[in-house]
Amino acid sequence: MTTTTPTRGRRRAPSKLERAAGKAAALQKPRVILALTLLLALISVMLLDGYLRSEIGNDARVRDGAAYDKVPRKILGGGPILTFTGGTAKTRSVPKKTIVLTFDDGPTPNWTPEVLKVLEKNDVEATFFLVGSMVSRYPGVVKNLVDQGNEVGIHTFTHVDLSYQSTARLQRELKQTQLALAGAAGITTTLFRAPYSSEISAVDNYSWPVYKELGGLGYTSVFVDTDSDDWKKPGVSKIVQWATPKKNQGAIVLMHDAGGDRSQTVEALDTYIKKMKAKGYTFTTVSGAQAELNRSASGAARDRGASRAASDRGASAAASNGGASGSGGASAATGPSAGAPESAEAQAGQRKVTGATLYEGKALVYAVAVAEWVVPALSWFLVVVGVAVMGRFAMMLVLARRHHRRRNRGRGRGGKFSWGPTVTRPVTVIVPAYNEKECIANTLRSLARSTHPIEIIVVDDGSEDDTSGIAESLGMPNVRVIRQANAGKPAALNNGVRNARHDIVVMMDGDTVFEPDAVHQLVQPFADPEIGAVAGNAKVGNRDTVIGAWQHIEYVMGFNLDRRMYDLLRCMPTIPGAIGAFRREAVLEVGGMSEDTLAEDTDITIAMHRAGWRVVYQEHAKAWTEAPGSLKQLWSQRYRWSYGTMQALWKHRKSLTDKGPSGRFGRVGMPLVVLFQIVTPVFAPLIDVFTAYSMIFVDFRAALIAWLAVLAVQLVCAAYAFRLDREKYRYLAMLPLQQLAYRQMMYLVLIHSCVTALTGGRLRWQKLKRTGEVGTPAGVS
Repeated sequence: MTTTTPTRGRRRAPSKLERAAGKAAALQKPRVILALTLLLALISVMLLDGYLRSEIGNDARVRDGAAYDKVPRKILGGGPILTFTGGTAKTRSVPKKTIVLTFDDGPTPNWTPEVLKVLEKNDVEATFFLVGSMVSRYPGVVKNLVDQGNEVGIHTFTHVDLSYQSTARLQRELKQTQLALAGAAGITTTLFRAPYSSEISAVDNYSWPVYKELGGLGYTSVFVDTDSDDWKKPGVSKIVQWATPKKNQGAIVLMHDAGGDRSQTVEALDTYIKKMKAKGYTFTTVSGAQAELNRSASGAARDRGASRAASDRGASAAASNGGASGSGGASAATGPSAGAPESAEAQAGQRKVTGATLYEGKALVYAVAVAEWVVPALSWFLVVVGVAVMGRFAMMLVLARRHHRRRNRGRGRGGKFSWGPTVTRPVTVIVPAYNEKECIANTLRSLARSTHPIEIIVVDDGSEDDTSGIAESLGMPNVRVIRQANAGKPAALNNGVRNARHDIVVMMDGDTVFEPDAVHQLVQPFADPEIGAVAGNAKVGNRDTVIGAWQHIEYVMGFNLDRRMYDLLRCMPTIPGAIGAFRREAVLEVGGMSEDTLAEDTDITIAMHRAGWRVVYQEHAKAWTEAPGSLKQLWSQRYRWSYGTMQALWKHRKSLTDKGPSGRFGRVGMPLVVLFQIVTPVFAPLIDVFTAYSMIFVDFRAALIAWLAVLAVQLVCAAYAFRLDREKYRYLAMLPLQQLAYRQMMYLVLIHSCVTALTGGRLRWQKLKRTGEVGTPAGVS
């Protein structure tokens, strides 16, 4: 029998979804780009954070045993301040009874301020050789340090042994640290100390070219006279003893304000300053020491000139004094620090920055601040997500086991499970079809073998192929074909419901094949008058391909674990379009299949919950469906599903505040769906990104073990789901690959859907290309 639904007027007005289709199609690529850009930005932030948090080791050489025959002897035996004025290497020593305190590896937010307090208390300035990555993380500490009158130098950006590195890496380490200083304190510096360096006598053939390169770039390299070895934590007295120079000599003293607990350093510093001041020592910075050396050199030259003038003019003390006074102004020209204020002398190695360098530095500091906030916040968030996911797995296993035992118990305690009196009355099976010529014959033949009396209604939704002709040519007496203008799947289903002759309607897809007893099993729950809809067990028929096997695992876990859990909690979110049954009166009560969303099955399921009907899962009602056979088709299908689910949840958001059955779903089902089908999958890529991050920057072995542990939990859940459904375990061999490839694609689809929803886009119902390869279920199981 064939029925044609008349159209109204010559031309049907396009639906809301169709009117938006053109606009939506034009916006898809920008949304994909936006989603990928957001993910790339997050990965960039994490890489920046990992780069900044590279391990900072102790002051111990990384490269040992190098020769030093290419280093000039005068350099090896010289002072700790190395310059290359005019391209010629020259060293200088600190004046006698002068101490230059230097601190390496900082700044840190806990110990550097403690060191600054001691320095300020004793009216002493020091030189801090800062690691650029630490500067960018703690810019406020650096600004306070400079404002207090202390001097800064570069200790590279990542605390790397430069004797291993190329010239490009050296320059990059310098530039990045200078930018960090510019962003933190608005300065750059000409002072440098190499990581793992000590006394100048330790310069070797590997490091000497590095220092020549630095000299050519205008840097002053600063070494050590006296090492306190405070990083060894030997005790306050030992630190003071080891930092004390011998025979009243001047010295550059090395201490640390980072790298671990520096409480001994802070305590020893106060004691050391008091002790050395009592011995008549003065404290200054590297630039202050150089200024003192310049004054001494200028004074010696002035004295020689004065002696020559005195021999020419006789002993004239007044004239001599006047010459010294007058030459004082001239001496200012002999060195940049001579005659300058004391504070300027102490920071003469620093330069104020403006323009592009200043703004680039601030941009770096701001980027690091974002990374410093985002990465820890995401870490804690992912811990919460991880705990929730593990809790969900545990809950699914417990509830799935309880569901299975309850629905499959024998005549023992509690008696055999029964829905009630056996349902034997005829039901209507509605088959919406659009261009299903490859599958429609197999679908109808499978229904012809049904053990339950059925009426079949094929609703041809404006097919452009011979779908309806094939259905009619089979000559099945219980099949009616209804033709309508293309209006979408919801409209086709509603047309079928209106024309149904029985009070129970079974809905299926045009590419689905039912097992002989599927309809009979599916309708048995309707013996309970409170039940308004039943979800069947959809299975992937074309599972012999990689993509098909991945979807097979997903279907089995989804139906066997998720739906069992939702069934017991009475908050089933979706009746699958491939196999579901409804009371006709319940469908009409909630207004039929809505065109408001792309997930009409989820929409009507939630509507039934809100109307007070129970929705249950019948595991024994099995149908075989043809899953998408290509990645493009899979993307289209899942994109529509995930976006439609979001639409349905938003449409029924008022259930969160409703009372009764509607409120039960809103406060139990909806949070579960949002948390585990939207929020968790959206942020799931971050778990993988964090795993890679941990493998690279933290602990490869621990991260790998954690990932394998999560995979093992998923494998256990999947194996249990396969056991409940009596599936072959061999497909589980694809699970690791599914986690590495298929799952990532599903995440991107969901992110794409979220971006579409947030930007207000709309999609239309999409048709997948079918092959008709899903036939007799027995051949697939």
